[in-house]
Amino acid sequence: MAKMIEIAVSIPCSAWTKALPAAGRLGRQAAFAAIEASQGEVASRAAAAEVSLVLADDALVQALNRDYRGHDRPTNVLSFALADGKDGSSHRPDGAPVLLGDVIVAFETAAAEAGDEGGNLADHLCHLVVHGMLHLLGYGHRTDAVSERMQRMEVQALSSLGIADPYCQPDRQ
Repeated sequence: MAKMIEIAVSIPCSAWTKALPAAGRLGRQAAFAAIEASQGEVASRAAAAEVSLVLADDALVQALNRDYRGHDRPTNVLSFALADGKDGSSHRPDGAPVLLGDVIVAFETAAAEAGDEGGNLADHLCHLVVHGMLHLLGYGHRTDAVSERMQRMEVQALSSLGIADPYCQPDRQ
């Protein structure tokens, strides 16, 4: 684990704290769990690391998704990595924190998904933050092997928070 990891949480969408008063704390815990599950990647090898977690609404996420990804629709979570590659060493002075990037979660989409999946918003928020953090740490969906590795890390991180495997849900009638 890095000597110092700062997770800066901002909550511009008041619906998060109305529906889930502990949203900021849960998001921060999920971010740390993802870093732990990554087993020695960027944040773990750096002297210090910083992440921004934004609990937003669909409108903000849609604007970001449109402007930076070319998709004019909201999505559940966006990640914008600032570190180049998994070593996080490029373009930073010695001893400077690794700026991992931003994770932005959309309230309306996350709440709808949590309801549709029969889960709860707290667990789903944690899952989305873990997923977004792993993207910041260099994991993705480019190949089945990489996707499976990322999914295993998600399950490990969520398990450390007492959250069941979201990919192994019982059949619903």
